[in-house]
Amino acid sequence: MAVKRRTRQSRRAERTAVSFDSLPSLQRGLPFVDVMTEEQLHKLHDASMRILENKGIDFRDDESAELWRAAGATVNGHHIKIPRELLLQLISTVPSSYTMHARNPERTVKLGDGHTCFVPAYGAPKIIDFDGTRRNARMEDFDNFAKLAYMAPAMHMTGGVLVEPMDVDVPVRHLYMMRSLLRYSDKPFMGMVLGADKALDSIEMVKRVFGEDYLETHTVMTSLANGNSPLVWDQTMLDAAKVYARNNQAMLYSPFGLCGASTPASSVGTMAQISAEALAGVAFSQLVRKGAPAVYGQWLATVSMRSGAPMAGTEDICLINMMMGQLARYYKLPWRCSGMCTSSKAFDAQAGYEAARNMYGVLMSGANFVLSTAGYMEGAMAQSYAKYAVDIEQMSSFYRLGRGVDFTGLDSALSAIDEVEIGNHYLGSDHTLGNFQTAFGMPELMDHNSYEQWAAEGELTTEQRGHNKARKMLEDYIEPELEPAVLESLNDFVAEREQQIL
Repeated sequence: MAVKRRTRQSRRAERTAVSFDSLPSLQRGLPFVDVMTEEQLHKLHDASMRILENKGIDFRDDESAELWRAAGATVNGHHIKIPRELLLQLISTVPSSYTMHARNPERTVKLGDGHTCFVPAYGAPKIIDFDGTRRNARMEDFDNFAKLAYMAPAMHMTGGVLVEPMDVDVPVRHLYMMRSLLRYSDKPFMGMVLGADKALDSIEMVKRVFGEDYLETHTVMTSLANGNSPLVWDQTMLDAAKVYARNNQAMLYSPFGLCGASTPASSVGTMAQISAEALAGVAFSQLVRKGAPAVYGQWLATVSMRSGAPMAGTEDICLINMMMGQLARYYKLPWRCSGMCTSSKAFDAQAGYEAARNMYGVLMSGANFVLSTAGYMEGAMAQSYAKYAVDIEQMSSFYRLGRGVDFTGLDSALSAIDEVEIGNHYLGSDHTLGNFQTAFGMPELMDHNSYEQWAAEGELTTEQRGHNKARKMLEDYIEPELEPAVLESLNDFVAEREQQIL
């Protein structure tokens, strides 16, 4: 019987079929890039210590100030001066790594000690839709991005505030977002952080999915606490941080730095300040609960000295990220950074250059929790469906790069060299036929065909291919199983709390 020959289109369809596989957290196989000498590193460390000891930092919350006072810091109202010995002792009790447990154990990942997790973008109020329209984000978009994160192999977490759904009232918005994260994906996720009440609601909803006592011994959320540079931790963030630390859930202690505006107009000066701010936040977590998982980190943009606008993906940010990574290894702390960031308003060359440069520096400097790896536009003001689809493919490529060199196939490759005649080619060899699908990365959304073939297939731009990919993924989405009784319990809780709040 004749064997039916597969067409180019059928082979392409097989390669582009949506996969529900998840990659484990990236176990680093590359050397770290250290941009500072030992002398420079210790000089920067000393500068951060002197800031905390001499200038001090505000913790604008009565309970937090009392925790610092009891620990031995100098406290004047909400202003705290922290001796370096106290700070270093506190951060020494932070786990250098921890496990993020998913409701599907196959999606559980490790973070820290050479393990990296990629996470989608956070907090955009605007959407760049499939037709290129820029509009307010809606709850439907939040659900869509939860589904896309679930389906993306290199997204290790579903994320947190995937977008700000502007069609949901602010006081109850966190309830809808948490339910979406818990329902539409079975990966780890981020909790809500705008105050103690929203953090407590997040904890309660998680308990309804995982069980009442599960959180005491398992971390399922890594949530975001942004410090207000210069040198302020406000009550809203501290209240949420206390809730999560007391419940054994991880926090990212990340100053929100606008270099030249909220930090000095100097890369090393910025580093001294933001490291001091992040270290103070991480140390605070240990006042709440010794051994609570905590992540040292930052979000940064440089400020244009011409316009005052924040800039993403610059060479200065790349160097600052590398310095931050080197300090994180010095302190033996897991470290958070942001990845595929751009200030561009369009999915264009600027978006590609900035995102790639930023993410490459982050990868080489060894960040453990990489936020904003998919969809990020306009300095976090907008989320693009097209860029999201392209970014998640690029993150699979960065994952492959981050694993480093693999020598396991050398012997079989040498055998192939012996078998192929000098001057001939390898295209039909057994070795090539057995390895062509896995030997090299083959991104589908980057076009490498001839001009003629590209034209014959519709002259699609990268943005158009991204739109098509995102649509196809959403069409193919299959909701991960959640017990009906659990979903009903979540719905009941949302309805009850919505009635109480509104």
